Amino acid sequence: MARMTQTEIIGALADKTGMTKAQAKDFFNEMAELAKKEVKKNGEFTIPGFGKLVKAHRKAREGRNPATGQPIKIPAKTTVKFRVGKAMKDSVA
Repeated sequence: MARMTQTEIIGALADKTGMTKAQAKDFFNEMAELAKKEVKKNGEFTIPGFGKLVKAHRKAREGRNPATGQPIKIPAKTTVKFRVGKAMKDSVA
């Protein structure tokens, strides 16, 4: 089964909600912007019914260059993780 493209998701949301495709796309983009701002500001953003975006800090570590096998230093960085909510886990299983 092929996964849905962004265009297909927007089309499905537009059909279900009665919005135009342009309105559904704007809503989708605004939600993504809101999520970015909230994660940056508060460290997390909850999407009811789906889960939570959480800011995570990765420590610096040592890795290996796959081509040469030489050890390399991977610097510390901040990233975002998605934690699936219990309701979503239960509905899929």
